[in-house]
Amino acid sequence: MSILINKDTRVVTQGITGKTGQFHTKMCKDYANGANCFVAGVNPKKAGESFEDIPIYATVKEAKQQQGVNASVIYVPPPFAAAAIWEAVEADLDLVICITEGIPVRDMVAVKDRMKKEGRKTILCGPNCPGIITPDEIKIGIMPGHIHKKGRIGVVSRSGTLTYEAVGQLSDLDLGQSTAVGIGGDPVNGLKHKDVLELFMNDPDTDAVIMIGEIGGSDEEAAAEWYSKECRNKKPVVGFIAGVTAPAGKRMGHAGAIISGGKGTAQEKLAVMEACGIRTTKNPAEMGKLLRTVL
Repeated sequence: MSILINKDTRVVTQGITGKTGQFHTKMCKDYANGANCFVAGVNPKKAGESFEDIPIYATVKEAKQQQGVNASVIYVPPPFAAAAIWEAVEADLDLVICITEGIPVRDMVAVKDRMKKEGRKTILCGPNCPGIITPDEIKIGIMPGHIHKKGRIGVVSRSGTLTYEAVGQLSDLDLGQSTAVGIGGDPVNGLKHKDVLELFMNDPDTDAVIMIGEIGGSDEEAAAEWYSKECRNKKPVVGFIAGVTAPAGKRMGHAGAIISGGKGTAQEKLAVMEACGIRTTKNPAEMGKLLRTVL
């Protein structure tokens, strides 16, 4: 078992004919069951062509009809990415993973609002995220496959590079991962820490979770408070927050990483997480070791 994706997921790449889309689709196709999972691409101008034996269709809807796709990964440039997300949502796919960085915030606000108003079932991961991987089964995104190892630890993170750091430490300690989910660092995004934490808590093949956050917003606190109320003694969770030394009021790196009005600081997040029963570390090099101590 895993969460969100597995060896039976059927994926369409939106933006398959661009340089980034081609490179990562090939890497994903070459990983584990990728050749069976990556079954379609979309580009209205290149319908009827193919890339790496993957047929290209004019629309996501057509790719779904012809290949039974239930998940999409998006490498479309920022000005057109929100429309690409909506196209996948409108085709009623189960999951949309948007890798694109730099989508205008108002575009994302409009898409999220429309998804909510229309009660759409599609789960959105991202944008500006590394994607999702279930080791030895399927990877959808830009993460390096070789650092992952199949196992029973869930990873959820707002930061791409820190996802890889946590995974690398776990694999070095011979602790494999059930699924690793990069949710992205934009202020308006799909899956939140709480959503992924809930999926891991309900997954019989996940024993513990590493949750990695960043300064800005209150998503990590919301996840911690939910965990404290619903699942405190169910499975151990360890946490890390990037940006302990960040000055208040200054935007740092990710579009979502800004501390405002004294809220969203790393210290505040860590304090809430600890109060809610999540063990935390201020040293990113200790995430794997800390997790091992709670098993």
